[in-house]
Amino acid sequence: MWSAGQTRTRPGTARRSRKPRIPLRTPCRVAAQQRKRRPESPGFSPGASQSVSVAHTTEDDEHSTAEAIDSLLEQGVDGIVLSEAIDEGSPVKVWLDVPILTIGRFPGLVAARRIRSAEKSDRSGYVATRHLIDLGHTEIRHVSGPGQWWASRDRAEGWRSALTEAGLPVAEPVEGDWSCASGYEAGLRLAADEAMTAVFAANDDMAIGLVRALHERGRRVPDEVSVVGMDDIPAARFQQPALTTVAQDFDAVATEGIGLLVDEITNPGSTERVLHEVDPPLVVRESSGRPRSLPDRS
Repeated sequence: MWSAGQTRTRPGTARRSRKPRIPLRTPCRVAAQQRKRRPESPGFSPGASQSVSVAHTTEDDEHSTAEAIDSLLEQGVDGIVLSEAIDEGSPVKVWLDVPILTIGRFPGLVAARRIRSAEKSDRSGYVATRHLIDLGHTEIRHVSGPGQWWASRDRAEGWRSALTEAGLPVAEPVEGDWSCASGYEAGLRLAADEAMTAVFAANDDMAIGLVRALHERGRRVPDEVSVVGMDDIPAARFQQPALTTVAQDFDAVATEGIGLLVDEITNPGSTERVLHEVDPPLVVRESSGRPRSLPDRS
């Protein structure tokens, strides 16, 4: 989570002295540098100076998001970006008088000047699973992210909906924590599932660990098991086999979203805006193929 803009006065508060923005917990250098490198982006003035504050939330605090937003508002920020939401056990109940860009779903968030992005997260899971179904797979498993993450739930729902639509069985997902190690542990469990011929992992790191475990257990990828990840991280194309994955264009989302946010700061419209969204692209590489029981159509 981070904020954008110059110091402003909140209604009912005295103007605070202008001072450099500092990270609340951990610095987000990449975001700050991107904003300085892109003066030509929509909503950016070449001569203007933007600053960034960062507030991190924690998974074990049900008030974490609301408290982080309040911390940023106390600094008198002009705009806020919320990303990677988790379920804190209750809706995020905050009322904002500044524009906010949300990346992902934030149930219960109230904001008069809200810009929405990436609320179709379930489509990534659907796209990945539909690819495996089209190849002829009927026993497709899922390695999910942590259950409290909305993104994890959405990707699992996309996987589930694609299987249900095709009339295929839906097994219980194996939960990971986004890391290679958790994907590896999931792979050790799934390797014993002889009916399984394909797996959709909720991110590339877990997919990489999964492939390693399957290899160690003698389940060859993609000859015996096809694997699809998500994110298209740089390492994905250098794996052996190269990883089929669903790409996310983070740069495009950030550029369009921040452009709209800054535009809303400078030209208030007091209306909700939704970023243009399309199905995420599937990047087909070597880790997915037709089931061994079906002939190769090539």
